[in-house]
Amino acid sequence: MGRTLIIAEAGVNHNGSLEMAKRLVDAAYACGADIVKFQTAKLDSLVSKNARMADYQKKNTGVEESQKDMLRKLLLRFEDFAELAGYCKEVGIVFLATPFDIESIHFLDAMQDIWKVPSGEITNYPFLVEIAKTGKKVILSTGMAEMQEIEDAIRVLKSNGTGDIIILHCTTEYPAPIRDVNLNVMNMLREKFKYPIGYSDHTQGIEVDLAAVALGAAVIEKHFTLDRNLPGPDHKASLEPKELKAMVDGIRKVELALGSEEKKLSGAERKNRSVARKSIVAKRNIKVGEILTSDNITTKRPGTGISPMKWNEILGTRAVRDFEEDELIEQ
Repeated sequence: MGRTLIIAEAGVNHNGSLEMAKRLVDAAYACGADIVKFQTAKLDSLVSKNARMADYQKKNTGVEESQKDMLRKLLLRFEDFAELAGYCKEVGIVFLATPFDIESIHFLDAMQDIWKVPSGEITNYPFLVEIAKTGKKVILSTGMAEMQEIEDAIRVLKSNGTGDIIILHCTTEYPAPIRDVNLNVMNMLREKFKYPIGYSDHTQGIEVDLAAVALGAAVIEKHFTLDRNLPGPDHKASLEPKELKAMVDGIRKVELALGSEEKKLSGAERKNRSVARKSIVAKRNIKVGEILTSDNITTKRPGTGISPMKWNEILGTRAVRDFEEDELIEQ
């Protein structure tokens, strides 16, 4: 792809408001993200009435209710996503929505050229088959998954028509503890599956994202919000716009710093070589014909004369002329 693809994960941080969702689109664009991503679901297809809230959802919302009641307040309608997709096009940022049920896959199919399979759906066989049948590229998040589950999901996707796959390492907790991130897994996943590897981040701050890019992340996905103090399950584990902007800028700087694997002299270094390196110079005044030894020559800056690497070639030769102390030796 040439550079890290940055996905600004709005998720359900619009709190069920189309107006707020559009403000999130504006913020993602202003921060320099490549994609702004939402979550699309039919409530009755996503969760049963008996599903309980996750501990982090209880903690972050301060409320204990069923998942269904919580999500009822957070989901947008299909027609809202159609409007959002058009709005993203007007703004100039790529729209992406993660489906959480088969009906949502069918709805979103005409609106996007790539799928994001969330961690919770990696073992959902009918869901994976329906995604694969579209033949589109898939970004596969692997939070909570064991290696065999990742292998099984990839096999289902590829055998049913999926095109290219990008695997995202992920720790599914909100916020994710730094000690549980284990970024080195990215290297293992890249070696084992031979696919591009990225990172879906739920930690607080941006340091882990920059480290992931340094490890070769093809994609960075990060939750963001307009205000971390808003009510809802994901706001507290999300970046605010100024932090998202800092992350995007930091990633672009890391990319520049990574450069290539070729060791070569940079333009910035070239102008400093003569200043920082040394040459062979007269240690004291030297008369023409005098034998050059460690008693009458030494090495000092600047590096515009004979390199000290030729020291043994100079020792024992005779001075071709008179040299004053500190003058560059010539041959």
